[in-house]
Amino acid sequence: MKFTKMHGAGNDFIIVDNRQEKIPAEQMGAIAHRLCARRTAVGADGMMFLDACSSPDADLTMRYFNADGSEGEMCGNGARCVSRFAVEHGFCEGDAPRIQTASGIVTGQKIDDTRCRVRLNDISIRKNNVYTEFEGHRYLCDYMEMGEPGLPHVVVELPGLSGMERESLRPLGVYLRNFFPKGANVNFFELAEDGHVELLTYERGVEDFTLACGTGSGCTVSHLVALGRAKPEGTPVHVPGGWLEVAVEGGKYSPSHDIYLTGPTEVVYEGETKI
Repeated sequence: MKFTKMHGAGNDFIIVDNRQEKIPAEQMGAIAHRLCARRTAVGADGMMFLDACSSPDADLTMRYFNADGSEGEMCGNGARCVSRFAVEHGFCEGDAPRIQTASGIVTGQKIDDTRCRVRLNDISIRKNNVYTEFEGHRYLCDYMEMGEPGLPHVVVELPGLSGMERESLRPLGVYLRNFFPKGANVNFFELAEDGHVELLTYERGVEDFTLACGTGSGCTVSHLVALGRAKPEGTPVHVPGGWLEVAVEGGKYSPSHDIYLTGPTEVVYEGETKI
Protein backbone atom coordinates (compact mmCIF):
# COMPACT_ATOMS: atom_id res chain seq x y z
CA MET A 1 0.00 0.00 0.00
CA LYS A 2 1.35 3.43 -0.97
CA PHE A 3 0.90 6.30 1.46
CA THR A 4 1.97 9.87 2.17
CA LYS A 5 3.09 11.05 5.61
CA MET A 6 2.09 14.67 6.32
CA HIS A 7 1.81 16.95 9.32
CA GLY A 8 0.12 20.23 10.16
CA ALA A 9 1.91 22.07 12.98
CA GLY A 10 3.18 18.73 14.26
CA ASN A 11 -0.19 16.96 14.12
CA ASP A 12 0.88 14.05 11.90
CA PHE A 13 -1.06 11.78 9.59
CA ILE A 14 -0.84 8.90 7.15
CA ILE A 15 -2.81 9.65 3.98
CA VAL A 16 -3.92 7.01 1.49
CA ASP A 17 -5.31 7.70 -1.99
CA ASN A 18 -7.95 4.99 -1.91
CA ARG A 19 -8.88 5.53 -5.54
CA GLN A 20 -5.72 3.53 -6.21
CA GLU A 21 -5.41 1.29 -3.14
CA LYS A 22 -9.09 0.29 -2.78
CA ILE A 23 -8.80 -0.65 0.90
CA PRO A 24 -12.15 -2.11 2.12
CA ALA A 25 -13.86 0.01 4.78
CA GLU A 26 -13.97 -2.87 7.25
CA GLN A 27 -10.15 -3.10 7.23
CA MET A 28 -9.37 0.61 7.66
CA GLY A 29 -9.50 0.78 11.46
CA ALA A 30 -7.18 -2.18 11.96
CA ILE A 31 -4.71 -0.84 9.38
CA ALA A 32 -4.70 2.58 11.04
CA HIS A 33 -4.13 1.06 14.48
CA ARG A 34 -1.16 -0.92 13.20
CA LEU A 35 0.49 1.76 11.07
CA CYS A 36 -0.01 4.68 13.49
CA ALA A 37 2.04 2.94 16.19
CA ARG A 38 5.15 4.91 17.13
CA ARG A 39 8.55 3.19 16.82
CA THR A 40 7.16 -0.10 15.45
CA ALA A 41 5.44 1.29 12.34
CA VAL A 42 5.04 4.53 10.37
CA GLY A 43 3.78 6.42 13.42
CA ALA A 44 1.06 9.09 13.38
CA ASP A 45 -1.76 10.69 15.33
CA GLY A 46 -4.25 9.44 12.76
CA MET A 47 -4.84 8.06 9.28
CA MET A 48 -7.05 9.25 6.41
CA PHE A 49 -8.40 7.22 3.50
CA LEU A 50 -9.49 9.39 0.56
CA ASP A 51 -11.94 8.40 -2.17
CA ALA A 52 -13.71 10.12 -5.03
CA CYS A 53 -17.18 11.34 -4.04
CA SER A 54 -20.30 10.59 -6.05
CA SER A 55 -22.20 13.54 -4.57
CA PRO A 56 -22.19 16.79 -6.57
CA ASP A 57 -21.73 18.64 -3.28
CA ALA A 58 -18.22 17.32 -2.56
CA ASP A 59 -15.05 16.44 -4.46
CA LEU A 60 -13.80 13.66 -2.21
CA THR A 61 -14.60 11.70 0.91
CA MET A 62 -12.30 11.51 3.94
CA ARG A 63 -12.51 8.61 6.39
CA TYR A 64 -10.50 9.52 9.48
CA PHE A 65 -9.18 6.99 11.99
CA ASN A 66 -7.47 7.78 15.27
CA ALA A 67 -4.21 6.14 16.25
CA ASP A 68 -6.11 3.58 18.37
CA GLY A 69 -8.08 2.45 15.30
CA SER A 70 -11.35 4.13 16.26
CA GLU A 71 -13.07 6.18 13.57
CA GLY A 72 -13.20 9.89 14.27
CA GLU A 73 -15.86 12.32 13.19
CA MET A 74 -13.42 14.87 11.74
CA CYS A 75 -9.93 16.28 12.13
CA GLY A 76 -9.12 19.94 11.48
CA ASN A 77 -5.39 19.72 10.82
CA GLY A 78 -6.02 16.48 8.98
CA ALA A 79 -8.51 18.25 6.72
CA ARG A 80 -5.94 20.98 6.05
CA CYS A 81 -3.38 18.36 5.01
CA VAL A 82 -6.01 16.61 2.91
CA SER A 83 -6.85 19.94 1.23
CA ARG A 84 -3.28 20.24 -0.01
CA PHE A 85 -3.13 16.55 -0.97
CA ALA A 86 -6.44 16.79 -2.86
CA VAL A 87 -5.29 19.78 -4.91
CA GLU A 88 -1.91 18.21 -5.69
CA HIS A 89 -3.35 14.78 -6.58
CA GLY A 90 -6.24 15.76 -8.83
CA PHE A 91 -9.24 15.23 -6.59
CA CYS A 92 -10.62 18.63 -7.57
CA GLU A 93 -10.30 21.47 -10.03
CA GLY A 94 -8.82 24.63 -8.59
CA ASP A 95 -7.51 25.12 -5.08
CA ALA A 96 -10.67 24.77 -2.94
CA PRO A 97 -11.58 21.10 -2.41
CA ARG A 98 -14.90 20.16 -0.81
CA ILE A 99 -14.30 17.30 1.59
CA GLN A 100 -17.10 14.99 2.75
CA THR A 101 -16.42 13.93 6.35
CA ALA A 102 -18.51 11.97 8.84
CA SER A 103 -19.49 15.30 10.45
CA GLY A 104 -20.42 17.07 7.23
CA ILE A 105 -18.73 18.86 4.34
CA VAL A 106 -15.56 20.80 5.05
CA THR A 107 -14.32 23.28 2.44
CA GLY A 108 -10.57 23.74 2.14
CA GLN A 109 -8.32 26.16 0.35
CA LYS A 110 -4.68 25.83 -0.62
CA ILE A 111 -3.33 29.33 0.00
CA ASP A 112 0.24 28.83 -1.17
CA ASP A 113 2.79 26.02 -1.43
CA THR A 114 2.37 24.95 2.20
CA ARG A 115 -0.39 26.94 3.94
CA CYS A 116 -3.96 25.66 3.85
CA ARG A 117 -7.23 26.91 5.30
CA VAL A 118 -10.42 25.01 6.09
CA ARG A 119 -13.89 26.04 7.14
CA LEU A 120 -14.53 23.80 10.13
CA ASN A 121 -17.90 22.21 10.82
CA ASP A 122 -20.29 24.41 12.77
CA ILE A 123 -20.54 23.82 16.51
CA SER A 124 -23.79 21.90 16.98
CA ILE A 125 -23.84 21.57 20.79
CA ARG A 126 -22.65 23.91 23.54
CA LYS A 127 -22.82 23.33 27.28
CA ASN A 128 -21.33 26.27 29.15
CA ASN A 129 -20.06 26.43 32.71
CA VAL A 130 -19.85 22.73 33.49
CA TYR A 131 -18.25 22.27 36.90
CA THR A 132 -16.31 19.19 37.90
CA GLU A 133 -13.91 18.33 40.70
CA PHE A 134 -10.62 16.48 40.46
CA GLU A 135 -8.14 15.84 43.25
CA GLY A 136 -9.70 18.47 45.45
CA HIS A 137 -9.83 21.22 42.82
CA ARG A 138 -12.91 22.50 40.98
CA TYR A 139 -12.67 23.15 37.24
CA LEU A 140 -14.98 25.20 35.06
CA CYS A 141 -15.36 23.59 31.65
CA ASP A 142 -17.14 24.50 28.44
CA TYR A 143 -18.24 21.53 26.33
CA MET A 144 -18.78 21.70 22.57
CA GLU A 145 -19.46 19.31 19.72
CA MET A 146 -18.33 20.31 16.23
CA GLY A 147 -20.37 18.96 13.31
CA GLU A 148 -23.20 16.41 13.21
CA PRO A 149 -22.53 13.85 14.57
CA GLY A 150 -20.38 16.08 16.73
CA LEU A 151 -16.69 15.81 17.47
CA PRO A 152 -16.58 16.43 21.26
CA HIS A 153 -14.32 18.99 22.90
CA VAL A 154 -13.94 20.39 26.38
CA VAL A 155 -12.24 23.78 26.86
CA VAL A 156 -10.55 24.57 30.19
CA GLU A 157 -8.74 27.79 31.04
CA LEU A 158 -5.55 27.29 33.04
CA PRO A 159 -3.75 30.56 33.86
CA GLY A 160 0.00 29.98 33.80
CA LEU A 161 -0.30 27.05 31.38
CA SER A 162 2.85 28.04 29.48
CA GLY A 163 4.90 27.51 32.65
CA MET A 164 3.38 24.16 33.62
CA GLU A 165 4.98 20.77 33.06
CA ARG A 166 2.93 18.88 30.52
CA GLU A 167 3.10 15.60 32.42
CA SER A 168 1.64 17.24 35.52
CA LEU A 169 -1.56 17.80 33.50
CA ARG A 170 -1.86 14.22 32.24
CA PRO A 171 -4.06 12.93 35.12
CA LEU A 172 -6.46 15.84 34.69
CA GLY A 173 -6.46 15.33 30.92
CA VAL A 174 -7.33 11.63 31.29
CA TYR A 175 -10.07 12.44 33.82
CA LEU A 176 -11.72 15.09 31.65
CA ARG A 177 -11.34 13.00 28.48
CA ASN A 178 -13.57 10.39 30.14
CA PHE A 179 -15.87 12.72 32.09
CA PHE A 180 -18.34 13.36 29.27
CA PRO A 181 -20.60 10.61 27.80
CA LYS A 182 -18.92 10.59 24.36
CA GLY A 183 -15.49 11.27 25.78
CA ALA A 184 -13.81 14.47 24.65
CA ASN A 185 -10.67 16.10 23.35
CA VAL A 186 -9.40 18.18 26.27
CA ASN A 187 -8.13 21.67 25.42
CA PHE A 188 -6.17 23.44 28.15
CA PHE A 189 -5.63 27.09 27.28
CA GLU A 190 -4.18 30.36 28.49
CA LEU A 191 -4.96 33.74 26.94
CA ALA A 192 -1.73 35.73 26.69
CA GLU A 193 -1.52 39.48 27.23
CA ASP A 194 -0.86 40.11 23.53
CA GLY A 195 -4.06 38.28 22.58
CA HIS A 196 -2.66 34.98 21.35
CA VAL A 197 -3.81 31.68 22.81
CA GLU A 198 -1.50 29.09 24.35
CA LEU A 199 -3.10 25.68 23.78
CA LEU A 200 -2.33 22.11 24.84
CA THR A 201 -4.68 19.28 23.82
CA TYR A 202 -5.09 15.77 25.21
CA GLU A 203 -6.74 13.94 22.34
CA ARG A 204 -9.37 11.24 22.50
CA GLY A 205 -8.36 8.34 20.26
CA VAL A 206 -4.67 9.20 20.49
CA GLU A 207 -4.91 9.00 24.30
CA ASP A 208 -2.03 11.41 24.67
CA PHE A 209 -1.08 15.03 24.24
CA THR A 210 -0.56 15.99 20.61
CA LEU A 211 1.53 18.75 19.08
CA ALA A 212 -1.57 20.46 17.67
CA CYS A 213 -5.34 20.08 17.43
CA GLY A 214 -7.16 22.02 14.73
CA THR A 215 -10.74 21.45 15.86
CA GLY A 216 -9.62 22.09 19.44
CA SER A 217 -8.11 25.41 18.35
CA GLY A 218 -11.38 26.27 16.61
CA CYS A 219 -13.51 25.45 19.66
CA THR A 220 -11.20 27.33 22.03
CA VAL A 221 -11.19 30.53 19.97
CA SER A 222 -14.95 30.24 19.40
CA HIS A 223 -15.38 30.10 23.17
CA LEU A 224 -13.24 33.21 23.65
CA VAL A 225 -14.96 35.12 20.84
CA ALA A 226 -18.34 34.34 22.43
CA LEU A 227 -17.09 35.95 25.64
CA GLY A 228 -15.67 38.97 23.80
CA ARG A 229 -12.12 38.02 24.80
CA ALA A 230 -10.69 37.26 21.33
CA LYS A 231 -10.83 38.96 17.95
CA PRO A 232 -13.19 37.17 15.56
CA GLU A 233 -11.22 38.28 12.50
CA GLY A 234 -8.24 36.18 13.50
CA THR A 235 -6.60 34.90 16.69
CA PRO A 236 -3.11 33.32 16.71
CA VAL A 237 -2.95 29.99 18.53
CA HIS A 238 0.40 28.71 19.78
CA VAL A 239 0.53 24.91 20.08
CA PRO A 240 3.55 22.72 20.87
CA GLY A 241 4.05 22.12 17.13
CA GLY A 242 3.95 25.74 16.01
CA TRP A 243 1.30 28.34 15.16
CA LEU A 244 -2.24 28.19 13.82
CA GLU A 245 -4.79 30.96 13.28
CA VAL A 246 -8.53 30.82 13.86
CA ALA A 247 -11.09 33.29 12.52
CA VAL A 248 -14.70 33.17 13.70
CA GLU A 249 -16.56 35.10 11.04
CA GLY A 250 -19.86 34.54 12.84
CA GLY A 251 -18.52 36.89 15.50
CA LYS A 252 -19.57 37.27 19.13
CA TYR A 253 -23.28 36.86 18.40
CA SER A 254 -22.89 33.78 16.21
CA PRO A 255 -19.66 32.11 17.40
CA SER A 256 -20.70 28.60 16.40
CA HIS A 257 -20.63 29.32 12.68
CA ASP A 258 -18.09 30.15 9.98
CA ILE A 259 -15.01 29.05 11.92
CA TYR A 260 -11.87 29.03 9.79
CA LEU A 261 -8.57 27.32 10.62
CA THR A 262 -5.34 28.33 8.84
CA GLY A 263 -1.83 26.98 9.20
CA PRO A 264 1.12 25.15 7.68
CA THR A 265 1.22 21.71 6.11
CA GLU A 266 4.28 19.64 5.36
CA VAL A 267 4.84 16.52 3.30
CA VAL A 268 7.24 14.42 5.37
CA TYR A 269 7.73 11.60 2.88
CA GLU A 270 5.98 9.17 0.55
CA GLY A 271 6.32 5.46 1.18
CA GLU A 272 5.01 1.97 0.61
CA THR A 273 4.29 -0.76 3.13
CA LYS A 274 2.82 -4.24 3.30
CA ILE A 275 -0.57 -4.55 4.99
